[in-house]
Amino acid sequence: MEWTEGVNTENYFISTFRSVRTHIGDDGACIGRWVYSKDVFFENVHFKRSWLSSYQIGYKAMIVNISDAIAMNATPKYALLGVAMPRSMSLHEMDELSSGIQAAAAEYGIEIIGGDTISNSKLDLSITIISETAEPLLRRGLKAGDIIAHTGTIGKSVRELRYLMSGGKVHSKSRFVAPVLRQSFVTRTRRYLRCGMDISDGLFSDIEKLCRANRLGIRFDRKIAKKIGCSGEEYEMLIAFSPNRLKTIRRIASRTRTTITPVAYAVRGNYSNRCKSHHF
Repeated sequence: MEWTEGVNTENYFISTFRSVRTHIGDDGACIGRWVYSKDVFFENVHFKRSWLSSYQIGYKAMIVNISDAIAMNATPKYALLGVAMPRSMSLHEMDELSSGIQAAAAEYGIEIIGGDTISNSKLDLSITIISETAEPLLRRGLKAGDIIAHTGTIGKSVRELRYLMSGGKVHSKSRFVAPVLRQSFVTRTRRYLRCGMDISDGLFSDIEKLCRANRLGIRFDRKIAKKIGCSGEEYEMLIAFSPNRLKTIRRIASRTRTTITPVAYAVRGNYSNRCKSHHF
């Protein structure tokens, strides 16, 4: 895993493509009723082949891409695959990789409609998800005084990553290996949410994105350890809503067996997190 100090080069590069009429800025590009999203999943950047089986690599590559659709209250429909494979991969490993991809796709009713494969020195995957929504959940819409909360618990992914980097192993159902998405919760709470996104780069980093999109700051109402706030690849939801919607959202969370943790309020000002940039 490569970590760099200072400027987030990934965010900078993306910003060079923005314009007045841009569709860039959310977990996916919302055009009419369709949402288009893409994430890459590269060996030695997001995973090592010694950490995950070929099946697990294929499964997680799909799930982290599906997460963007779920985060926007969209139903994933189709997927395009880009796969670069080392010549050393056996036919069995290819079958396992394919099985993992198809298993995740089947869970969400996704049809794989094409893509491209090439030979490479390592295993890299690039997946495009095409989804549909009548009421997208965007990052814009936050208002001063709104509660900012996250689903589930965070901090486990970075802890499991440290185990793996030190030569240890983690359970096949661990958060790092198989993230759990919050589709039912997002669908049922959408009408009460101001905005939202998935937590893929860490709680602090993604709160910063939410604040920048709405030109607001943050006031934390609880102390969050840096190692937890900077834990990436959680794939929980970061949501914001009016305080008078808290009881309703907690009720829906209980029905969908989703833990909700309010962590801050939106305030006037700005917010910059102290987490290191990663995956670049």
